[in-house]
Amino acid sequence: MIIEEFGPRVASVWNHLRTATRNLVEKAWQSSGSGAAARIAQAAPYDPRADQELSQLLSALDDSAEQTDAEPNREAAKRAQSLADACANLLSQQTQSAEVFARLIERAHQRKDYAQVDGLAALLPDRLAPSELCDLARANNVVVRALAQEALTQMPIKLLVALLRDPVDSVVARQALERQAYEFGSADAQRILKDFDEFGIDEF
Repeated sequence: MIIEEFGPRVASVWNHLRTATRNLVEKAWQSSGSGAAARIAQAAPYDPRADQELSQLLSALDDSAEQTDAEPNREAAKRAQSLADACANLLSQQTQSAEVFARLIERAHQRKDYAQVDGLAALLPDRLAPSELCDLARANNVVVRALAQEALTQMPIKLLVALLRDPVDSVVARQALERQAYEFGSADAQRILKDFDEFGIDEF
């Protein structure tokens, strides 16, 4: 792989990657070329630094793909896009960052890759803490916001009750409880809301 063909920004980011991260990207790109998706070992611990490195590389590659696509050499744009997709795939397998999830969802939606959007949405409850889901439920991007709100609505009531105590997350948690109560007819959610309105936060 001749990384310099993707431009100076990509080359700069690449040169600052750790060897382990480079190896992951190279393996993922080779696998994508053969039609198979590279998988991160399930036993591997979460690596926040790899998240940061891959996110920076993804951003640089997406920019490179857009720039070179307008030039005569479309093959370079295709290769940049292929490597960017490999980075996005790696991130989707490992990330536990609300910010990275938001970036991946926005990217997939912009590309009209709705299957990828659905796949990322399904990962949100397992990968992110409830408070991080609340962060996404307040996101500026309407798609990210809607998916996070949907994930919160599917959460167990006891977790939403805990969020009611948080002055930052209480509004979002209440919205999720209201959906459970009135859209899905949850008697428990209705009772919680009634008690909360009557007795206040001290009862929880």
